[in-house]
Formats: sequence, structure tokens, C-alpha cells
Amino acid sequence: MVLDKFDFLLLKLLQRDCLIPLRELAEAVHLSTASIQRRIQKLRENGYIVKNVAVLDPDKLNQVITVIVEVRLNKTHITDLEAIKESFSRSEIQQCYYVTGEADFMLVLLVPSMKRFQEICDELFHNNSNVEWFKTTVVLDRVKVSLNVPDII
Repeated sequence: MVLDKFDFLLLKLLQRDCLIPLRELAEAVHLSTASIQRRIQKLRENGYIVKNVAVLDPDKLNQVITVIVEVRLNKTHITDLEAIKESFSRSEIQQCYYVTGEADFMLVLLVPSMKRFQEICDELFHNNSNVEWFKTTVVLDRVKVSLNVPDII
């Protein structure tokens, strides 16, 4: 699928708010609602739109502490990596990146308390013989949080 200017504009609008009515999208993109509907379907089928989600306020849901954790492994063979990636798929981990540099993984966690974070540390890091070390940074303020792809138009 080759994207045109209408597709890019549509993606830009949808990543801001995926619940915009078709009629409003059609007006903004200057196409018919039927055309917009077809384009959105093709964007989904071709993997440009992966999910439609609601962005929740973690503070209102008592997930008030954001923690960034760097993790260094002892072994990074494919089977070791698959096992660690599986263990890093738990719900408290919002984001997990396999990275280059001093650490092997960067994790972003949301937790309700430091007690819960300590339990997670015991489960994931202290009790895992493949974890060489981990470094923790506690976030003081979420200045910007976004999943938007920049400059798509």
C-alpha cells in the first residue's frame, strides 16, 4: 500500500483522537465518508493502524508512580532474550525496549506504591540469575507522554 496525502492527514487526525466521527474526518480530509471508511479499513488491514485505545489518567487509577529501569543481562543468547522478554510482558510494564549501550533493556513501569515496585524488583530482577544489574529512576513529573508518530504530514 502506498500512502497519499489523504492517508497521512487521516492518520494524523486519528492518532490525536480515534473516535472522531467519519463525517468530521471527511470534512477535514475533503473526501466522502465512504472513502474515509474504506481508507481506514485499508490502513488497518495493512498494519498502519495497530490498535485503537483509550489513554487513561494513571493518577485517577492509583497508579501514581512512574519508574524507569535499566536492566543489564549476563547472557543475551536468543533463548535467554526470549525468556526475559516474556518476563517483561507483565501489566505493570508499560513499555519495554531492547537497546544498545550499557544496559540491554529499558523499562517504563506504572505502580501504585514503592512497596509494589519492590515486589516487582524481587520477582523480575533479584530472583533472576540472568540479571547482572538494574538501575532505577523514579519519575518526579510526567512532562510529556505520547505514542504519536511525529511528522507524518
